[in-house]
Amino acid sequence: MYIQPNLEKRVQKFFSISEKNMGDALNISFTSFKSDEIKATMPVNKHTIQPFGLLHGGASVAMAETLASIGAWLNIEEEGKTAVGVEINANHVRSAHKGESVTGISKPLHKGGQTQVWETRIFNEDQKLVCVSRCTLAVVNSPEL
Repeated sequence: MYIQPNLEKRVQKFFSISEKNMGDALNISFTSFKSDEIKATMPVNKHTIQPFGLLHGGASVAMAETLASIGAWLNIEEEGKTAVGVEINANHVRSAHKGESVTGISKPLHKGGQTQVWETRIFNEDQKLVCVSRCTLAVVNSPEL
């Protein structure tokens, strides 16, 4: 796993406070943390497919919002704040099949003090685009952090 040097403490904090969550249930595995890019993989398996053995669109959206939320949170400089999704859309352009894995790459389009917008592209093992998503996040108070 790659962690941009200036983000090491923030990423460690993320892993120390993160409870079991949807990302764990979907077996999302982070591979890179940068201030302008978050990468992760997810298996296409019994937890992420729809009834016909293909990657469920909802799993793609869950992956996209997970990456966008963490990317946004890593870019919030003010303590006690977090990022929460307020809008997400996704275009599913290609299927991924059970037994494969997909890779998500999330990048910021806008990093503001009150809102952020991140785009996530999800690729299959052949590096072909499976899904593209855009997520708008609000920066809100979070005393738990």
